[in-house]
Amino acid sequence: MSNRFKKIFLGVSISLPFLLYCIYYYTIMVKNAPYKFAEFENITLKESVGKNFNKLYSSKSQEFQFLNTRDSLVKNKVKLSKDDLLFLHRKAAELGFWNWPTKMIGDTSGKSPRYYLQFDYQRKSKIIEIDAAYDQNIKLRDAAIELAKTVDKAILDADDAQN
Repeated sequence: MSNRFKKIFLGVSISLPFLLYCIYYYTIMVKNAPYKFAEFENITLKESVGKNFNKLYSSKSQEFQFLNTRDSLVKNKVKLSKDDLLFLHRKAAELGFWNWPTKMIGDTSGKSPRYYLQFDYQRKSKIIEIDAAYDQNIKLRDAAIELAKTVDKAILDADDAQN
């Protein structure tokens, strides 16, 4: 056997089993992932300043309630498309939503905007409550508010398209 063949054999005998194990391991990980879009059921968003919610939306009931500029309660039926829900699911995964703490509250006086966001799946549910005055982890707060505003924008866009 030549020296070159020995090196190739050694490289293949180490890298091939490692590669096969990686494929096996990650196939199982993806299959058993707790938050899969195929199991997605609904999304809920609540937005408030103070103790009363200004906006409420549930994709399960398709009810969207909000206070307009004259403090009148407006109720609409808003259906998010499958593409919108997939976009929101992927945005949440991109921002690391599944690893965030449940409560990120900084202001107890109720003067800063507060968001309640819930993603429901067949086997699991993830809920966060974020306060705009949360100051323990600024990057986490910004990511959470970005996700809440993205969900809000998707709802408003769907509402504009349907009405």
